[in-house]
Amino acid sequence: MNPFCIGVVDDDTDFLKGIIRHLEKQFHTYDILGFSSGEAALAAFQEKEIGVLLSDLRMPGMSGHELLTRVLAQNPYVCVIMITGFATVENAVQSLKTGAWDFITKPVERQALFHTVERAVQHYALARENQRLKSLVSGLNTTDQKWESRAMSQVQEKISAMAVTDYTVLVTGESGSGKEFVAREIHRLSRRSASECHALNCPAIPEPLLESELFGHVKGAFTGAERNRDGFFMAADKGTLILDEIGDISLPIQAKLLKFLQDREVKPVGSSRSRTADVRIIALTNQDLPTRIQNKIFREDLYYRLNVLSIHVPPLRERQEDIPRLVRCFMIQTCREMNMDPMEIEPAAMAWLSSQPWPGNVRELLNMVRRLVVFSNGGPIDSALIRLMGGHGDPAADMVSPNEPVPYKTAKKQALDIFSRTYLTRLFEHTRGNISETARISGLERASIQKIIRRLDMDISRFRS
Repeated sequence: MNPFCIGVVDDDTDFLKGIIRHLEKQFHTYDILGFSSGEAALAAFQEKEIGVLLSDLRMPGMSGHELLTRVLAQNPYVCVIMITGFATVENAVQSLKTGAWDFITKPVERQALFHTVERAVQHYALARENQRLKSLVSGLNTTDQKWESRAMSQVQEKISAMAVTDYTVLVTGESGSGKEFVAREIHRLSRRSASECHALNCPAIPEPLLESELFGHVKGAFTGAERNRDGFFMAADKGTLILDEIGDISLPIQAKLLKFLQDREVKPVGSSRSRTADVRIIALTNQDLPTRIQNKIFREDLYYRLNVLSIHVPPLRERQEDIPRLVRCFMIQTCREMNMDPMEIEPAAMAWLSSQPWPGNVRELLNMVRRLVVFSNGGPIDSALIRLMGGHGDPAADMVSPNEPVPYKTAKKQALDIFSRTYLTRLFEHTRGNISETARISGLERASIQKIIRRLDMDISRFRS
């Protein structure tokens, strides 16, 4: 059954039974609830989620108008449809001004009933989903949920373990793979989370200024130093400092960084006095540091100071099963940034996004999602939009690469796995992880769905929360 119900309220028992009978035939996947009074209907809202409510306008005791007011006070998204005779249409119009979604007249014409209720069901379902996504946005955090891939599940476990320590961490991985996100998650989960987390992209600062940026300077230390200035180490005192692309800093700066890691003292440029700084260092790099050590362009002693704890963030092509989740998170973030309502993405479009190698990793995927949202005109993201953005929109076609061709059976299995994962994910979101209901909707046997779950190593417990 669907997660919300349709309710009907009327003191005429025969009329009530007739309306319920019609609705059960047309909306057989919904629970249809009948009530002989407004009081009984209102009480049911404490136990059931009623998304659409049809109510007679004139009833003994609580009137339909009073019921409307009290229902909307509990849940402003409920679609209340007033049922009225021709003589009281004016009262029904007044109910519309109060917040009723629509009204129908007695005697009720069956097709008009179905059409009105169908639109109300769709409207409430959309409003309900928008509320769910907005609540997800308000607390959006991709580390608080389980990843689909084993690789990122292991990264998540390491993040949690490292967060309780104060040791220096070295985060490695390709450009755009999410290294800074990992570093910020370590800080967010640590005891330092109440203090600042600063990030410095080391190669972006000219070498003559990098020392000043890190350690600060005193007035007159060099041309342009018109006042004393604290560097990033002092700014991040009691907090965390993320040093991005640490493998690209020069040997002289490496020596000064090594000294700080050894004694935790900061000596500003041009000063003879040192100050202590309680800073946790998280260093990021896309470089192969052992190779750079062999080539004498990175200090071995600094490497061991940085590499107390380490995390490698795998590239996106090695964890494609995580792409649907990332896409949804990025869509929510982008819609929020653009002040748009959350939107849907069609399975074929998601399958194509999930099949791509994404050499630019998470950053490239984020940029693609932003382009799709911008050019979607608020509608669902589909294969046509993918093609407009330069993609083929056909995951099977993209399995065949002229540079790295794969056997037909391998390409077919990859495409099938992507489709199966995307399809089941959408169904489980709809059924809240109910395998029996998923089997009924999909037409597959329950055992077949469980077999697919095991083969794809899917965790359906997250859909049940």
